[in-house]
Amino acid sequence: MTTTMGYRRLGKSGVKVSELSFGSWVTYGKQVDVDAAIACMKTAYDGGVNFFDNAEVYSRGKSEEVMGAALKKLGFRRASYLVSTKFYWGLEEGPNEKNTLNRKYLAQAIDGSLARLGLDYVDLVFCHRPDKETPLEETVWAMHDMVASGKALYWGTSEWSAEDVLEAYRIADKRNLHKPVMEQPEYNLFARKRVEVEYAPLYEELGLGTTTWSPLASGVLTGKYQGGIPMDSRAALKGYGWLEPMVTDKAKLAVVDALAKIAKDLDCSLAELSIAWCAKNPRVSTVILGASRVEQLEQNLKALAVIPKLTADVLAAIDHASKRGDLG
Repeated sequence: MTTTMGYRRLGKSGVKVSELSFGSWVTYGKQVDVDAAIACMKTAYDGGVNFFDNAEVYSRGKSEEVMGAALKKLGFRRASYLVSTKFYWGLEEGPNEKNTLNRKYLAQAIDGSLARLGLDYVDLVFCHRPDKETPLEETVWAMHDMVASGKALYWGTSEWSAEDVLEAYRIADKRNLHKPVMEQPEYNLFARKRVEVEYAPLYEELGLGTTTWSPLASGVLTGKYQGGIPMDSRAALKGYGWLEPMVTDKAKLAVVDALAKIAKDLDCSLAELSIAWCAKNPRVSTVILGASRVEQLEQNLKALAVIPKLTADVLAAIDHASKRGDLG
């Protein structure tokens, strides 16, 4: 079975992203130092990954610094990879510096991220959450100017409602501004409705691309929480206690048991099955992986070989198992 990485256009833009990509949420700056980041990013790149995801808020800027240092040492050809960042929460406490998408914040935020990443531009930039206090037109203009200045190549949203994405697109279209190209939603076997139902009209109408995150539902879909919370797991990290209700949810753990049987029949791991399932959706441009160890990343990249195994019958079995308790 082939494990060659495939590449998909990001929505109706001209740029292509690898089916599987690599993100830094939680790990960089918390669990991973520069040397470990270098090892993981090289493994990803050598495996065909061309998109590395980041955000200003991850580890309060430290994640961008670690990725920037790793990229500098790795020396990848700049045209061969894409890097993203995201803005909303901010790093300071000023009234114009947190929980906002106003022009003042966005203008300085991109400069800060570029400095931490050590890059002249980012390929993708996201409005990390919607801002109900700033006029949407102001945000759209600010993102247009960010792209027009060459500091970012494409802009999009993350966890916005379909209604807000559509309105931002219409504002940009009416004024001939750079339009939002992609959305970054959570997507996994426990979180399906936004990608599969809410955004459905946007794929045809706008040509929306998606860079989905959390394919393993913060580790639940690896099966590692079946016997409780391991001390070396994400849910055991300081500040991540909010994950406990999800990783100990009995209905979800029952689904994991059912999915494990399907994975066994396909001769793959539960993680590989769950990642492949996300990538099987043609509306998904790329599935963002997270890993703190090379071995973990290598295992997850094996999901590429599972994608062709997901026949209509297998998908139906997965669908049946994952909808137990109306979890999807």
